[in-house]
Amino acid sequence: MELRQLRYFVAIVDHGSLSRAALVLHVAQPALTAQLRQLEQDLGVQLLHRSAQGVLSTDAGKVFYEHAQAILKQVADARAAVVQSATRPSGSVTLGLPHSISGALALPLLLAARARYPEITLQLTEELSGSLGEQLKSGRINLAVLFDDGQLSGFSGTALIEEELMFICRADAAGAPGGDAVSLRAALGATLILPAQHQGVRPQVESAARAAGLTLGTVIEINSIAILKSAILAGMGATILPLAPMLAEVERGAMLARPIHSPPISRTVLLCSSRNIPLTNAAAAVRALVFEVTAELCRGGTWLGARLLSIPA
Repeated sequence: MELRQLRYFVAIVDHGSLSRAALVLHVAQPALTAQLRQLEQDLGVQLLHRSAQGVLSTDAGKVFYEHAQAILKQVADARAAVVQSATRPSGSVTLGLPHSISGALALPLLLAARARYPEITLQLTEELSGSLGEQLKSGRINLAVLFDDGQLSGFSGTALIEEELMFICRADAAGAPGGDAVSLRAALGATLILPAQHQGVRPQVESAARAAGLTLGTVIEINSIAILKSAILAGMGATILPLAPMLAEVERGAMLARPIHSPPISRTVLLCSSRNIPLTNAAAAVRALVFEVTAELCRGGTWLGARLLSIPA
């Protein structure tokens, strides 16, 4: 198996056909076909279904595609680490952000990276926290913002913030809280729209419920922040989330956000990297910049509901 075969295979999948991949790679199509056939023979499996309309990955091909991407990224990172200057880091860095964090952090970080490190290409990917953890393990991303759910021992992580979770519902919803805060018992008694188990805030909510001897009532599982917002505005239920992803709706009066008491709920947000894959100079620079931008957002009051935790020197 050769690196060029991995590059060829990824290009074929990305472009959906051998002919388009051949044009992009500047390789004759018969040569490309021969390399793909050799790769399949080495692996002992069929990677692609071929048809007149193009190609589709087999189940084995889908698995191999993820590994091929990770290997090619690590090779590129290794090359960049050798040639980079510590004073002028350059190259590509991929940072994974959960849906509920990106609204607060993504744009300020992009602006700061562009101003500070013009030679770094910062790629942000927005995914479910569970998916980000898998991508970080495999090396497909360099860094990820994750939540401390007790399952992060496989990563090198440093706390960024502690984020307050709030009860959020449509402003005119029946039974909308009239006071300044909502008890945990009352919040859990509502029809709640939450991420699926083991995703996002769900572990924190369930842990808080167990600790208080309470149980969740009716739960509607939605993993997309955009769809979750629509469901709340449609009156399907309320949610327990940080304020940041719902701030625009709260500020215009479409939603209500109330702190939770007896007891309050919060989550710890960490910036993580792989224990096994060293950071390039560019990735290390982005890591430091994430801490710096987070500190500015918290101290300036822009990241509402977030309390700054220890920041590395």
